Amino acid sequence: MPKQKSRPQPKTQPAPTGPRYLCEAEVVTGLKDYATAELLSRFGSSVHPQDKAKPEEIPFYFDGSLSDLGDLTKTAAVYLVQHYPIPRPQALLGHQHFTQLIKLINTVRSMHPAGTFRTFRIAAAGSQSSVFQRIKDEIASTTGLTVNEDEADLMLRVRKADIYRDGWEVLLRLTPRPLAARAWRVCNMEGALNATIASAMIEMTDPRPDDRVFNLMCGSGTLLVERLRRAPADVIGGCDSDAIALRCATDNLVAAGYGKAVDLFEMDIADLPLPDACIDMICADLPWGQLVGSHESNLTLYPKALREAARIAAPGARAVFITHEIRLMERVLRDYADLWTVQQEVKVFQGGLHPRIYLLSKQAT
Repeated sequence: MPKQKSRPQPKTQPAPTGPRYLCEAEVVTGLKDYATAELLSRFGSSVHPQDKAKPEEIPFYFDGSLSDLGDLTKTAAVYLVQHYPIPRPQALLGHQHFTQLIKLINTVRSMHPAGTFRTFRIAAAGSQSSVFQRIKDEIASTTGLTVNEDEADLMLRVRKADIYRDGWEVLLRLTPRPLAARAWRVCNMEGALNATIASAMIEMTDPRPDDRVFNLMCGSGTLLVERLRRAPADVIGGCDSDAIALRCATDNLVAAGYGKAVDLFEMDIADLPLPDACIDMICADLPWGQLVGSHESNLTLYPKALREAARIAAPGARAVFITHEIRLMERVLRDYADLWTVQQEVKVFQGGLHPRIYLLSKQAT
């Protein structure tokens, strides 16, 4: 019988001077390159990404402070990974392995103020089995945490070894909520853009401190906040025709510390009271025609948006848009090829949908 091809072990790295952790970043499918680039940019030689084919996962060794990973903007969540050379999850109940598991939990709990973690849950194939019920009971008894199967503070994932060749791996999320659940989002609107996607969109525009920025149809302000988190701007503003959305955006901007930095306007996108060629970077989460807007209204809205954006765009200006109306967007871009050049197109995955991000540059007139 032929031998099965085994997967290689994680790459051996030079010994660090302090603790070395094996971590895994969970990312939005389509944004892996941006999340990896942010890791390397922020942490340099302290981070060592490992090869992995899955588009939504980045395993990496980390030599720095785990708490610093909580500041990543293009990663949905970061997990601390521990490998167990065991044949099945039941072996986690053994004294040696369970002691390691509790140590892993205590490592993450020690990163946060007392009382941050009150509940926990386990995500795994067969998580409702009698074996996992025993594991949950032992964790609850040892840590004082309460099981919550819906939404818990402490998130554990148990899976067959994926980074290692064999055995099982336990992944423990470093934060009580995913990193995509921004602390500044005190007002949430249905259909609001995922903040990690917004952060990647902003990165695509090569943000500059002298940019004049305008966010069309700004909604609850996600793109505005993420733009200012990335870099200051000379001037920055946004508009929406919905007064409720603008109040929501104001609340979020204030919570993020940018309440006085952004000018918001209630106005129709088809006739912006802005001078020609006055903006260097334009961004928008265009209505997808599902939770927000309709396909019928988008048929007239999209041409108006791209035409008006071109009017206010300075020569060489950048624009970044996201939409799930792929056919409509591409038709409008063909119609306005004399105004906009498509520089980049990125397919992402969000909530069962596959929207696309378009990076455009203003044609010279």
